[in-house]
Amino acid sequence: MTETTPTGSERPTAEAGSALGGLGARRQVQLGGVVLSGRRRRPSGEKPPLPRELSGSGRLWLIMGVLTTILWISLFAFPQTTEFWNRVDNNALGWLVDRRSDSLTDVMKAIHALGSVWFIRPLRWAIMGVLAGFRRFRILFGVIVAFSIVDTLQRGLSTAIARPRPLVPIVGDWVGYAHPSAPVALLAVTVVVAGLALVPKGKWRTRWFVASGVMVGLLAFTRLYLGTDHPSDVVIGWILGPVVGVLVFRWVAPESVFPVNYRRARGAHLDVTGRRGVAIKDALQEQLGMRVLAIEPFGMEGSGGSTPLRVQCDGEPDCYLFAKLYARNHLRADRWYKVARTILVGSLEDEVRFTSVRRLVEYEDYMLLKLREAELPSPQPYGFVEITPETEYLIVTEFLDGAAELGDAEVDDAVIDDALSVMRKLWDSGLAHRDIKPANVMVRDGRIVLIDPAFSTVRPSPWRQAVDLANMMIILALRSTADHVYERALRFFSPDDIAEAFAATRGVTIPSQSRSSLALLKRTEGIDLVERFRQLAPHREPISIQRWSLRRLGLTLGAAVVLAWFVTLVIQNLLGAGFV
Repeated sequence: MTETTPTGSERPTAEAGSALGGLGARRQVQLGGVVLSGRRRRPSGEKPPLPRELSGSGRLWLIMGVLTTILWISLFAFPQTTEFWNRVDNNALGWLVDRRSDSLTDVMKAIHALGSVWFIRPLRWAIMGVLAGFRRFRILFGVIVAFSIVDTLQRGLSTAIARPRPLVPIVGDWVGYAHPSAPVALLAVTVVVAGLALVPKGKWRTRWFVASGVMVGLLAFTRLYLGTDHPSDVVIGWILGPVVGVLVFRWVAPESVFPVNYRRARGAHLDVTGRRGVAIKDALQEQLGMRVLAIEPFGMEGSGGSTPLRVQCDGEPDCYLFAKLYARNHLRADRWYKVARTILVGSLEDEVRFTSVRRLVEYEDYMLLKLREAELPSPQPYGFVEITPETEYLIVTEFLDGAAELGDAEVDDAVIDDALSVMRKLWDSGLAHRDIKPANVMVRDGRIVLIDPAFSTVRPSPWRQAVDLANMMIILALRSTADHVYERALRFFSPDDIAEAFAATRGVTIPSQSRSSLALLKRTEGIDLVERFRQLAPHREPISIQRWSLRRLGLTLGAAVVLAWFVTLVIQNLLGAGFV
């Protein structure tokens, strides 16, 4: 339906526009038995399902940081304002000096111990001890970085500004320059970061911050009463410590990724309740046309690089899909793992580096399509959705109902032959999985299905193909015997192929899940599967993977410098100096 405009052209009528408006809701696509409908294109400028926004506390810290900067400028940038603030400081201190008494002074000196290194140091070590005990190493790292930066910043500002102590009778202990107040800044950052690192979000954290504010306030008032600091020194120290500490801590260990809890769980697994859970449902509905009824974690034990989920969709009957939630912390963890591996053993020749979470998810979705194109057994891909731009993405595939991990399934000759034939087909198709382990090899109805091809590659090197073969034979032998698997493998691979596979195999080329099972088998039964395969295959000299490069040399030197700095920091701290 159209109408003619004054210029003679035609345009859609209101009725036609209304009809077109429902086109997206009517469009349906059937993919692998799942009906996708009601997809909606997010208009430009509209917020994503889980936008990155400052919370109320984040805005508060930002405002306090801006106010601190303004106060600093007025304190030292202009002679007129400097003179005004000096007059205000001296008047306030003079008023307090006039109200001193012997009994009150004794009480204030006792409270003054809150700013002593003998109070702050044990408090910080207790915080770090609790985090280490619960294996919250990322949060622990954030705490150490926050403490270190605040301490370094306070010392640098104190030396640069070089403000003398107040011109009143001082009856308390003091060291160094006055601005900003070191005891107040260090106690403030300690108690605030402790609340962020140890107390779960909610009313108990709010109560902690209230109690912390009272504690720091008492110390601040005591410093003024004893004449050791100006009021502006105390105010700047009170704000500077928490603002810088919170910003650094939340950058290193953000609450949305590393929430405070005391359950024994992998740091890679994100909480999918609350705002994130709602955002996932909205994203699946709008971007893939899936009406989601429920989301629940699934298969956490074998996953360390993502948050695996089972998604229940509306249908007749209800259908289930499998999804993996990737976030920036997964990418960072993979990078740090590869840095450590490069330092210890060198870079593997087919190392894959992803520059963003989006690239990682795009690549896995592409590899799923490549596996299906090569007619290799793998889940049906349904695409991926954006939760937070460049930060969180969800990839969706078929849910393998009735399947079991190879480590839990019954493995007979048919399963062994099927797994080895899949490896043969990977070789012939010019593909490599690169992460063959029990959690990524499923058995359904006696057939093998490969999952999680995030690090798969096209046109792999012969070395990588050999390593994949060795890893498949290892996990099959864990459910059978090395001799039997070797005998069945000769149906698909030559003895030289197998010899090359185990000549290329080292600890670093075997996924950690398989390494743990191999170590347990050797410890309990005295069986070394890798060595047994080498005995069965023709002799082949080990293939070295130790690769030295300028990058490895640079990383090794940098790690040595950081380690030396950390050891020095600990020694100085134990001796009474350093960041506490």
